Amino acid sequence: MSQHALLSAGCKAWRSITCPRSELRLDLTLGCGQTFRWRETADGHWTGVMRGKVWTLTQTEDMLWYYVYNHQKNPGTENRQKQKVEEKEQLLVKMSKRMIDIKQEEVGMCTVMSETDNKEEDLLRDYFQLDVKLGDLYRNWGTVDPHFKHTANIFTDPSVEMRLRDLGFGYRARFLQQSSQTIVNSHGPDWLHLLRSAPYLQTRDALRTLPGVGLKVADCVCLMSLDKFEALPVDTHVWQIAKRDYNFAAGNSQKTLTDRVYKEIGDFFRKLWGPYAGWAQSVLFCADLKKFQKLREEIPVMKDEKTELKNKMKKRRHEGYTQEQKREKGNKHQRS
Repeated sequence: MSQHALLSAGCKAWRSITCPRSELRLDLTLGCGQTFRWRETADGHWTGVMRGKVWTLTQTEDMLWYYVYNHQKNPGTENRQKQKVEEKEQLLVKMSKRMIDIKQEEVGMCTVMSETDNKEEDLLRDYFQLDVKLGDLYRNWGTVDPHFKHTANIFTDPSVEMRLRDLGFGYRARFLQQSSQTIVNSHGPDWLHLLRSAPYLQTRDALRTLPGVGLKVADCVCLMSLDKFEALPVDTHVWQIAKRDYNFAAGNSQKTLTDRVYKEIGDFFRKLWGPYAGWAQSVLFCADLKKFQKLREEIPVMKDEKTELKNKMKKRRHEGYTQEQKREKGNKHQRS
């Protein structure tokens, strides 16, 4: 077989069952050397034979995905059968009309029916013994055997969300994990790279289709990663800057930052600062942070020093002008 199914292709013939990685690791189970009918045909995709059928398996954090290839018919047999069907239809066409609707999807060289088949799911569950809760067994073995607990830790795969939470991402951990999964499964690895050359608004809208991504997060990604320099992330700090330092009045009666006010603030600064407005906003945003307040407090002092210097210069010029007038009057008196 020259071609194999890929989950990233988005084929509807892929089916899935709930199965977290903590219960099954395909790379360990099928790659341990104890199974001989499986091989990794693509990154994370394993193809093998079960019960006379060819399967490709892969998994995400919480799902086990499987694709079953149907047997191809012999071309000669298929043509003879097709001819018989046509002859029968010619005889029956005057008596009745019949609509045949068979939904098929093609992947590579294989044609797969899009019908659900619980038998295949049951076979998969039985093959991997998924009704046995591996996590419970690990906990029990680890309780009675410290060495087992230490050794088995290298084979556990804690969820991406939990790892991100441990790293301090908080509630965002779930959205990061889901967004990454959506990008891999529905868009492919080149999707984000292609967005770098897409128009700003089109890119922002595309990013907003990801779980948990709103206007601000989309604009942050546009500005920091996708070369959209006019993207201007707006949060409560930027809103306060607009009202405090630029007398921006839109939305003053509102307590929350609506999408409409968000857009108006962005358009206001884009008109003021031009195509690199996102960069200018970053400067003002940093200056408004508490950790940079010390630098900000020095700015008025510098202005006062400049003002004082100007006043001194004016005073000196005035004094010099007065003395020059006195000298001119003395000279006139002497001449007279």
